[in-house]
Amino acid sequence: MISEDQLDIYRVESTLLRVIRDVNSANDVRGIVVAWDDDTVLIRKKNRRVVKLARSYVYQPYEEARPPEFMLPQEPAEPYAERDEN
Repeated sequence: MISEDQLDIYRVESTLLRVIRDVNSANDVRGIVVAWDDDTVLIRKKNRRVVKLARSYVYQPYEEARPPEFMLPQEPAEPYAERDEN
């Protein structure tokens, strides 16, 4: 869980954040910290909508690379090979 001090630094500096919710990067939320409480964080997106997210998600500056443990596998899936019936 992200600390109050780190959230305050991100808010004061208006740091553009990436909020990683799962391994699919299409589900990331991009925005700046507006407010927070014990369980949630309010993020303002570029279109000025506000999203309420859990503090348990991963919050990182958008310029940083997405951590490999939160990325989908990059190798192509092998097609199902039929068994030889001998």
